[in-house]
Amino acid sequence: MEAEGKSSSSSSGYGKPPWIFKGRALYQLHLVKAETARAFIPKEIRLVEAFGYTLGGFFLANYDDSPAGVFDELVVIAGIVWNPPTSCAWAARVLVNSDEACVHGRKAVGLPSHVARFSKRITPIPSQQGSKNKKNGFLNMIGIGNTFNSPKDRLDVQVTEIHGRTSADACSVNLNTDVPVLKPEKWMGPAIKLSLPSFSGHTVYNPNLLKYSCQIECRVRAVKPAKVSSPSPGTEKEKEKESSSKHQILSSMESTTVVETIENGENLCVSVMLSKPLLALEFSCLNMQVEAPIVVSRHSKNTIGGGS
Repeated sequence: MEAEGKSSSSSSGYGKPPWIFKGRALYQLHLVKAETARAFIPKEIRLVEAFGYTLGGFFLANYDDSPAGVFDELVVIAGIVWNPPTSCAWAARVLVNSDEACVHGRKAVGLPSHVARFSKRITPIPSQQGSKNKKNGFLNMIGIGNTFNSPKDRLDVQVTEIHGRTSADACSVNLNTDVPVLKPEKWMGPAIKLSLPSFSGHTVYNPNLLKYSCQIECRVRAVKPAKVSSPSPGTEKEKEKESSSKHQILSSMESTTVVETIENGENLCVSVMLSKPLLALEFSCLNMQVEAPIVVSRHSKNTIGGGS
């Protein structure tokens, strides 16, 4: 599949690419059912799968320096797609607590970006030194026991997607981490450089199929996978009221078919987040350079819901 050229210029405030983001992040890989991932991926793109599963997950970042200032981001990764001679990730949904970052993601990068609220709470966890040593006995024998984080506090991140005048909980992410995160005596892992190529586009804001790359420099180490929980069920009346209010607002903007697509996409994103975790990597001292997307193919009739 050959690229046709550069995508449209950046949105207001971001300036010319490449765009630089600094901070820290958790990159967690999951086994995602192929049928779930295919709901987000254009039919003309081949999903990389084996035994009915693909490799998805999420990227949860806190940027303390970026073109949009300080903000949080949750990228739900549906799976891996094949683009010879390499593979690329496909984002099912992107949640940010910055209007500027949301607009830029939608229009300049072709991402299914949405505005959300990130609520954070730190909960102290009693130390269980004996139990920890037993669990890490084998890892210590092979010399990587200290690579994994020894949790002392839990950081709970509640992500609530905002739809106009209403909102709905997207998910809750529980992170076991030291607080404060950066301590002088804490080993942050080796310094690495990597490139994360991704496809994007096929949304109502950017219908073209795009490809872009994130060049990352950071310190990386394996950590305990974060626990993800689905939105709080609440009472039946609360759920009905929330669903009705949200549906009315979406219906005022979109057709019934698009509304159903958006709501179904949200449910599938939760399924991706709740799938089985395989590996979690903590990126500290993160310096991420995002290149301008290139247009791989022009507008297709089929778009993926990303414009609510």
